Amino acid sequence: RFDPAELLLPELPIRQTEDPYGAIVGEPSSRLSQKVRYWSNVHFETETAKRLLCDHYQVQTLDGFGCEALLAAQAAAGGVLHYCQTMQQASLVHLESLKVELTSNTVTMDQVTQRNLELVQTLAGESQNTLAWVLDRCQTPMGSRLLRRWLMTPSLDNAVVDNRLQSVATLLQQFAFEEVQPLLRRVGDLERILTRVALLSAKPRDLERMRLAVEVLPELQQWLASKHWDLQKSGSCLQAVATLPNFQDIALLLKKAIVENPPMTTRDGGVIAPGFDAELDELLALQQNSTDYLSELEVRERERTGIHTLKVGFNRVHGYFIEISKALAKDAPTEYIRRQTLKNAERFITPELKTFEDKVLSAKSRALAREKVLYDAILKQLLEPIVALQRTAKLLGELDVLTNFAARADALNWSRPELSADLCLSIKEGRHPVVEAVSATPFTPNDIELDQQRKLLLITGPNMGGKSTYMRQTALMVVLARIGSYVPATHAVVGCIDRLFTRIGSADDLAGGRSTFMVEMAETAFILNNATPNSLVLMDEIGRGTSTYDGLSLAYACAHYLAYKSKAFTLFATHYFELTQLAEQNDTIVNVHLSAQMHQGQLIFLHQVQDGAASKSYGLQVAQLAGVPNEVIHLANQKLASLEEDAPHATDTLAPERPLTQVDMFAEQLPAALLGYLDAIDPDSLTPRQALDHLYQLMKLRH
Repeated sequence: RFDPAELLLPELPIRQTEDPYGAIVGEPSSRLSQKVRYWSNVHFETETAKRLLCDHYQVQTLDGFGCEALLAAQAAAGGVLHYCQTMQQASLVHLESLKVELTSNTVTMDQVTQRNLELVQTLAGESQNTLAWVLDRCQTPMGSRLLRRWLMTPSLDNAVVDNRLQSVATLLQQFAFEEVQPLLRRVGDLERILTRVALLSAKPRDLERMRLAVEVLPELQQWLASKHWDLQKSGSCLQAVATLPNFQDIALLLKKAIVENPPMTTRDGGVIAPGFDAELDELLALQQNSTDYLSELEVRERERTGIHTLKVGFNRVHGYFIEISKALAKDAPTEYIRRQTLKNAERFITPELKTFEDKVLSAKSRALAREKVLYDAILKQLLEPIVALQRTAKLLGELDVLTNFAARADALNWSRPELSADLCLSIKEGRHPVVEAVSATPFTPNDIELDQQRKLLLITGPNMGGKSTYMRQTALMVVLARIGSYVPATHAVVGCIDRLFTRIGSADDLAGGRSTFMVEMAETAFILNNATPNSLVLMDEIGRGTSTYDGLSLAYACAHYLAYKSKAFTLFATHYFELTQLAEQNDTIVNVHLSAQMHQGQLIFLHQVQDGAASKSYGLQVAQLAGVPNEVIHLANQKLASLEEDAPHATDTLAPERPLTQVDMFAEQLPAALLGYLDAIDPDSLTPRQALDHLYQLMKLRH
């Protein structure tokens, strides 16, 4: 679910009896096996880890971080901290706090649910056409990263989410977000830059971007002051930004110290600005004056030797030289010392030029060394406010996300959701954010109402009618509301739904030895074993991977279990029309359907959710729309008619038009004539011949 970049494990599995924090370490899954690094068991021992954490944060106890009793968490955190210290060979001063994230504070989504809802990645593995793709117009990389973290861990804390929503509402006033976003665009990825500064690995251009970022703060605060908002009612983020230190001493230092448009590295110098250090300026002046000296030397030597093609040059391998063509090399003065022979020329050095070379090259190396000393000193000077700068970067990232929420709400016509402490979900004219964004036609909005008296919706209707879209948009609405975003609906009330489950689509796991149906059943089993009354469950076409009777029986049993045992909010889409009878048995189960019509022989999808069960599945019509040959469609129609005629009481999904009065497959019922005939038979008195006659008669009665 977290998809870590690296997975740190003890070198050897720890036996449960030896494990101080009650966990057995096993092998990682194959998907993560390439990311595994093993670390000494010693660093995962609770006492060792706790001591390391206390030393790093300079505290006597971890109570202040809320993890004193979380021994496994301490062991993991200590192991990771030691690993980072060893790898970076640095003090890691930028790791300024521990934070405990409890699943009880977030809307939990397993990896299957995250994938099926296509939050940050489609089922095909693409980043386009996802919820993040529609929602993310952040101006900074750190804003985009934070938005994705929020999408993966929506908050259940109404106070936290309401605070975000209030900030979004404030930024929507008079289109204030349009004024903030250009400022935030100049901030860049301050978060990552500060990490490199803390590790003393920041490049010159990192420092230039850092200067541009901190220069934005006074402008941002002046803009906030000009709005005359009541910041106490505008959300904690805006209030915090208004009280940030402006770090103008840092901006001034970087402006004086680093040249504009600095090189990528410090290797060749040219990073420190003129006037920042007198010693460096003197060394650089010596290098710059060398050009004039060499020009003068070339003119003087031409006049002295009479060789007008004589040149004075330099390369990094051989240093300074005097170059004379082959034809004239014999006329070189006796004090010229041969340095290099080329195909068409000879190169020489003189005592005077050698002395100058030593002086200039010495100045260059001394200048590079001086720049290195100055640059390192600047980085160390930036370490002092690093923690405050990190908090500022974090706050600017949050402001970026909230400003982005305001911009998207305005552009996409979304509305502010209402959060409730009760267990409920009410959406008026809801829309699927991704489908609406990519559709060339207007999206048909739909309502949904779930509460204690209306907990399971049995959704029927044709393929392509919009059942999956309707289900997914409901879950996405919960996610959006719980991260503090406005939602694509005219009105929405979102209660304390603490977990989302999905069983949508079909996929196999051939490498793992699991068929499509096995994957479907494994995901279904996970949902049935873990769903609670506070969960929202999306179940789409359970049982379609096996035979009709097996699939129908499984679908019936799963819906029954969710309604009677789990009692979770459930959207249960199915083509098994027989399941609609469940609504007659339980008042919390409601039939709804996606409507469609036949018009002049064409199937028209209305995409409207209406109460009641669907009257047809339109499976053959959808197949025709998909391009199945007419000959196949004609034969399928003949077979459908034959099946309906031969098995009028069968529970075959190919006969979805039957009314609700059809025979219940889950009740044992036989025709009256057959029952009467059976009652008249005394099996103990029958001869073999009589028994065979009765068998033939029963076969006749069956037809």
